[in-house]
Amino acid sequence: MITQLIFVLVAIVVGARLGGIGLGVAGGLGLAVLTFGFGLMPTSAPIDVILMIAAVIAAVSCMQAAGGLDYMVSVAERFLRKHPAQITLFSPLVCYLFTFLAGTGHVAYSLLPVIAEVAKETKIRPERPLSISVIASQQAITASPISAATVALLSLLSFADVSLFDILKVSIPATLVGVIIGALVCLKKGVELEKDPIYLKRLSEGLITPSTSAGRSPGSFDWRAKVSVALFLLATILIVLFGSIPALRPDFIVKGELIKLDMPSVIEIIMLSAASIILLVTGNDGVKAAKGSVFGAGMQAVIAIFGIAWMGDTFIQGNLDSLTGGINDFVTRMPWLFGVALFVMSILLFSQAATVRAIVPLGIALGLNPMMLIALFPAVNGYFFLPNYPTVVAAINFDSTGTTKIGKFLLNHSFMIPGLVATVTAIATGLLLIQIF
Repeated sequence: MITQLIFVLVAIVVGARLGGIGLGVAGGLGLAVLTFGFGLMPTSAPIDVILMIAAVIAAVSCMQAAGGLDYMVSVAERFLRKHPAQITLFSPLVCYLFTFLAGTGHVAYSLLPVIAEVAKETKIRPERPLSISVIASQQAITASPISAATVALLSLLSFADVSLFDILKVSIPATLVGVIIGALVCLKKGVELEKDPIYLKRLSEGLITPSTSAGRSPGSFDWRAKVSVALFLLATILIVLFGSIPALRPDFIVKGELIKLDMPSVIEIIMLSAASIILLVTGNDGVKAAKGSVFGAGMQAVIAIFGIAWMGDTFIQGNLDSLTGGINDFVTRMPWLFGVALFVMSILLFSQAATVRAIVPLGIALGLNPMMLIALFPAVNGYFFLPNYPTVVAAINFDSTGTTKIGKFLLNHSFMIPGLVATVTAIATGLLLIQIF
């Protein structure tokens, strides 16, 4: 297992050095080693994640082709010129809100390219808002009343008459405080954009194209740009509504069982529909949309996620018993470190819900107080630790300035500090709140 893990980490490092789609194809090579060299059975490819990203990219690209993205940047610039640092505070709160209402962090894909462009055009280091926005989308999962992780925890704690409100009254304020403190830490993260050597090198090589909205007033854009933004925002609002009000989603009878349309399908259908309607209403064509900067960056993210996520999931599933057993023994010896076990397991499983289902029963068996388990709930947000989760990879690829990145030593990536600060702060706040409640 250790040898396999070394191959996985080497694939990530090599892929990060290759850049672009290199992360994805290196992940594919690592998967080949795990499959043909070590005999691990490949898991299912992350198709839903890939398709969700592709659908969102299609909608954003069509909006960009109509001038909508430049229009949004110009509106944001007007406000940010008075408060230039506010995007680092506002963007994570927006990502948090969208995830909270939709129950999935994948809604952040529609916000990341906009955040990257706004930061770049206002000369704010994009790493700052992008890194904490990704972390905020993860933290909100453990505060959302409809997320799979929250539902799983509620089910496991039902024996103690724990209600959904009992969880939310701790998890919502705790994670919000964590995100806000993380955002404050990011305000001065890294050198200023105009002094960053990577950005200056890319700029001199012509790899960074300034947005056409620079210096333009929002009123100078024609109706097509504004309509494309309205249609895109409407699509996003619909996704939030379908995620927060499950009764709005259609039901189907499959083999005698009533099945509700899942959120990945909802996101894919709505975003593809929005892309089509934007093209039809604004009179643009799909060729122009595919030539935009958003489409190129988005497709790089898709390839990267395809290879890296598939490789990581195959490694975890192939060694799940050994990994789980090791952590179980660790927690049994030191039950007060149960939060560490949740954090470590989430790094390996890349899923809050899976971590809750795998580890929380052990905490219950150890006799941990249910309110203690609720306070430690944000610890399952550890999958930022290794920089190969889809939203992490997407944020890196959307940042054309190169400031959001995987570090030379793998773990010194852009998301490590805001992730640790937000998670530790959320847990500490949760521990304080359960004393009050």
